[in-house]
Amino acid sequence: MKTLKFVDVGEGITEGHLRKWLVKDGQQVNEDQPLVQIETDKAVVNIPAPISGVAKLVAKEDSIVKVGDILAYVGELSELQNTSMQPAQQVQQQENRESSMQAPVTSQRVAVPQQGEAFATPSVRHLARELGIDLSQVTGTGPNGRILENDVRSYMAKKQQVQQQKAAPKFSEVLEEKHGGDVERVPLSMTRKAIARNMEIALSIPSAAHMDLINATHLYGILKREKPNAERLGIKLTFLPFIIKATIAALKENPRFNASYDHEKQEVILKKYYNIGIAAEADDGLKVVVIRDADKKSIVQIAKELAELRDKLNKQAITIDEMRDSTFTITNIGSLGGGYLSVPIINPPEVAILGVHLIRDTPMVEGNQVKIGKQLPFSLVFDHRVVDGADAVRFGNTLIKYLEDPEFLEMLG
Repeated sequence: MKTLKFVDVGEGITEGHLRKWLVKDGQQVNEDQPLVQIETDKAVVNIPAPISGVAKLVAKEDSIVKVGDILAYVGELSELQNTSMQPAQQVQQQENRESSMQAPVTSQRVAVPQQGEAFATPSVRHLARELGIDLSQVTGTGPNGRILENDVRSYMAKKQQVQQQKAAPKFSEVLEEKHGGDVERVPLSMTRKAIARNMEIALSIPSAAHMDLINATHLYGILKREKPNAERLGIKLTFLPFIIKATIAALKENPRFNASYDHEKQEVILKKYYNIGIAAEADDGLKVVVIRDADKKSIVQIAKELAELRDKLNKQAITIDEMRDSTFTITNIGSLGGGYLSVPIINPPEVAILGVHLIRDTPMVEGNQVKIGKQLPFSLVFDHRVVDGADAVRFGNTLIKYLEDPEFLEMLG
């Protein structure tokens, strides 16, 4: 008999919404057959059967399950009849006892802080002072209970949430009393809860923005020429693959933008791989899909992968692996058909985000003449702890150089 649990799928996910069972209680199932559909912060995942056998369902549909919770048992009918007499908690305790009996014993001595003393590095203590947090109130998740930067930030986010909740009833009570049935409460979906948490974390990043304009006349012409060729291959070609390739070229010349900041060690982690995140609108909220090793892919390959990821989003078939480990994110505001400039929010733990906007016909000066050309506005929001305004200007100028360079664009096309 095997116990089916909601396992840790990474990305800091601690709970999920059990949307529906794909089998019935007592049904015979095969190994690797999808049993249950669970919506997490990032995606909807199908969890398969660990072995072949009869499925005994434990968790209920439309409920919230935590990582480690028992979802079901799969095994022989006689085994399940015995298991059904035991509460899931007892089974869990039994598994914990068996696990502890198998754990290796060590005589290594561990340094433990004195009573009342928080176990944290100087950089974490500094962060706590900046945020006005008493470290004695924070639970450490690091080795031997050490308090990490994420522990402090999570505590701060929860503290702000509690403060908002305390203030909310006063506002909502007055609102509902005044307007009665003309107001409606709508619970946040798992995705919107994740977006809310990420936005709270992003607000702790000291960010700044740089904006500029790109002459996209040559880019427009090449896209117009290459579009029919791509369509013959069954691929819808857009500006975005060209922008992605030019962005990678700019990242290679300005490597501190393809990075993360380690607050605890006060170090910049430079990444020598290029996984480009693309912010994409989905029915249940904004998500970031990832083009892995985009520097090694052609324009056609990137266009095809973008279409496949978009199709998966629409069908709610996107996987967590297809939305993780991005090194730099691009948000294409122009694809929505409006907006001149915006200030996107950095996707933690990245250092910057690029927003590209609607390409418009605009009067441009060439030599002594004014001509109508295609203009592409962009905004670059960056972590000011890692890069400065001058760095952002250099990155922007590099991006402009490549997207206005006919030879570079011809090589891509």
